[in-house]
Amino acid sequence: MVITFLGTGTSQGVPIICCECPVCTSNNYKDNRLRSSILIESEHTNVVIDSGPDFRQQLLRIGLKKLDAVVFTHEHKDHIAGLDEVRSFNYFNKMRMPVYATKRVQEALKREFAYVFSDEKYPGIPEIDLYTVTDAPIEVKDITLLPIDVMHYKMPVKAYRINNFTYITDANYISEEEKNKIKGSEIIVINALRREDHVSHFTFKEAINLMEELKPKKAYFTHISHQLGLHDEVSKELPSFIELAYDGLKIEI
Repeated sequence: MVITFLGTGTSQGVPIICCECPVCTSNNYKDNRLRSSILIESEHTNVVIDSGPDFRQQLLRIGLKKLDAVVFTHEHKDHIAGLDEVRSFNYFNKMRMPVYATKRVQEALKREFAYVFSDEKYPGIPEIDLYTVTDAPIEVKDITLLPIDVMHYKMPVKAYRINNFTYITDANYISEEEKNKIKGSEIIVINALRREDHVSHFTFKEAINLMEELKPKKAYFTHISHQLGLHDEVSKELPSFIELAYDGLKIEI
């Protein structure tokens, strides 16, 4: 199974008009981050976790031809705004798109994409089937995702474990009970927004401390603000088992 980082960035701290800081003007492609999302590929199945505003660009960039499901972590716009793009897969894959989300996230999707869920269907709108995420494993053909509860300040967010891989974005608190679901993961992806304290995200140091506690063989930081600094310079500060993820990075699990 292969994980592709479609995006490793965030809307947090990024100006609408790009500033002239070293990260925004960097020629290193590892500093050019779209909004956070991953693609999980097995031999027969493709699943995306989150579809932010950059979703179309991300899919065109990798040339994805088939998508079997979209799974959501939470309802913030930088994670759901690109859902309309699944209409292409409706057409080419000749299927309705399964979308997995908690009841809370489903309500947000119905507000944001009211035309999709209206009783009067306009021709050409995305064809979506909603499935409710609880604490039970999600089965998408040959891919199984175990939901894990984390907190984004006061907002509940779902992290997901796939075999020995765990993906956590938009969190700053994980209970001991939920940590037990993560423990034993060989690879963990965790959000590390910036160095300064933040109300709803792990900071760089907090993310390092958590990985040292959970002890995966390998960890990757994602949901990275330009405020954290340049990829190559920040990488020098990390323990040997932790790396900054970057858009387009592929890892086998």
